[in-house]
Amino acid sequence: MGHVDLSHVSYSLPDGRVLLDDVSFRVGDGAVVALVGPNGAGKTTLMRIVAGDLAPDSGTVSRSGGLGVMRQFIGSIRDGSTVRDLLLSLAPARVRAAAEQLDAVELALMEDESDALQLRYAEALAEYADAGGYETEVTFDACCTAAVGVGYDRARWRAVDTLSGGEQKRLALEYLLRGPEEVLLLDEPDNYLDVPGKRWLEGQLQATRKTVLLVSHDRELLAEAATAVAALELGAAGNTLWVHGGGFATFAAARRERFARFEELRRRWDEEHQKLKDLVLMYKIKAASNSDMASRLQAARTRLAKFEEAGPPQAVPLEQQVTMRLSGGRTGKRAVVVENLGLTGLMRPFDAEIWFGDRVGVLGSNGSGKSHFLRLLARGGSLPDAEHRPVGGLDIAPVAHTGSARLGARVRPGWFAQTHHHPELVGRTLLDVLHRGDEHREGMPQEPAARALDRYGLARQAEQRFETLSGGQQARLQILLLELSGATLLLLDEPTDNLDIESAEALEQGLATFEGTVLAVTHDRWFARGFDRFLVFGADGTVYPSEEPVWDEGRVARAR
Repeated sequence: MGHVDLSHVSYSLPDGRVLLDDVSFRVGDGAVVALVGPNGAGKTTLMRIVAGDLAPDSGTVSRSGGLGVMRQFIGSIRDGSTVRDLLLSLAPARVRAAAEQLDAVELALMEDESDALQLRYAEALAEYADAGGYETEVTFDACCTAAVGVGYDRARWRAVDTLSGGEQKRLALEYLLRGPEEVLLLDEPDNYLDVPGKRWLEGQLQATRKTVLLVSHDRELLAEAATAVAALELGAAGNTLWVHGGGFATFAAARRERFARFEELRRRWDEEHQKLKDLVLMYKIKAASNSDMASRLQAARTRLAKFEEAGPPQAVPLEQQVTMRLSGGRTGKRAVVVENLGLTGLMRPFDAEIWFGDRVGVLGSNGSGKSHFLRLLARGGSLPDAEHRPVGGLDIAPVAHTGSARLGARVRPGWFAQTHHHPELVGRTLLDVLHRGDEHREGMPQEPAARALDRYGLARQAEQRFETLSGGQQARLQILLLELSGATLLLLDEPTDNLDIESAEALEQGLATFEGTVLAVTHDRWFARGFDRFLVFGADGTVYPSEEPVWDEGRVARAR
């Protein structure tokens, strides 16, 4: 068993702004604590401080037990690394070091078979065994079988970027939950997981004896798994943290009561402050004509000074306000027509018609082809023309398919990419992106650009570069660019994965007033309630319509 203890931790951003102010909390042995808060409040930064990646400006961090860390980027790995690389990155440090040494010697043996090198190879093999490398490979085998359907021997050299985001997440989670580390830091572990995967994760978190600190925005997962909630709250002088020990089911009510209590305490403080100022004024007037009142005036002034020195009670934390104004426009009645469309190697041919104004959820297991379907439509369909080119002039990779998918008249697709992969934005600040525009989108004056960023809760990040934003902030900027683009068909691939609860609610409200058509791949059970109907990618390789969400489709049966 292990624990994590933070005491009076503060951290400032490189530009000098205080991000975290006097944060203290404890994750006790065997507890599952959810770290929640608005996008950009510092959740990932705080996780990196606990992991030892960042040093706080002040305060201390202590922990016991080995530490296993799931980084936020797992699920969107596109660096050419292998399954073996990913699993070794999660293994204990001694196993990683022994594997690196063994790889280096094996590579050298390809060119040099000298006795000295053979001896080094024997020593490297012995160290790998002593470090527990072979036992770790047995665990790797179980993880690969559970996550991707094949054993470690077949999967180890497979490129990670050939796995879906959910398969990447599941593989990492399988190892961390089975591995030797007693403390787990899980940064958005449910992102990219389908609903069966989320239910599996809920069960694992309920059953584990490990100590877990996790970041998640999935309310159902939090309600099922979290034993306590640590909430980062926005503050003018830095974000603070409050711990609710009653679980997520009672968190919202407890938070409202807490805010109401702060407001009442502040009201009473203001009333008492005014009374003391009135008392000083009264004695000042009386002392002007009666010298006997001078001592009482001095006593009243002293009392007021001590009261003001003690200061007011804690202020009510700032609340994030996000407003999304997705406008769209009129298009032809039939927005998307699918005829005998087969996604090569993924799903069998299917037909579908999507009408102007429809809200269609695209459901199914990870790896079934849902993202490929949206990407095909984002390119403009099977035979795209100028009218149907994607807004923003994105360079979208082709999708192998048979049959056809056609877009209707005046349908301009706007694509929300699940991985937030936008090389055209890297190195640019948010204000620069909006103000200068690009060859596909006109810029806008700085004042309207600043107001737009403020509506999306990004005003404080206006001078930050895109790649330095949190996942949720990148998601909000991507939605803002869709708002400004003139898209009439929104193709949203897991849009709520990185959004905090307030931002997800704002997106739902924005979609409700959007004049156009929406297709969204989602595994968010709450978000899916706002859709009219669904296209389900089934485990048998078929695609079928449904009036109700279907969450129990398993992995598609195919050769792997």
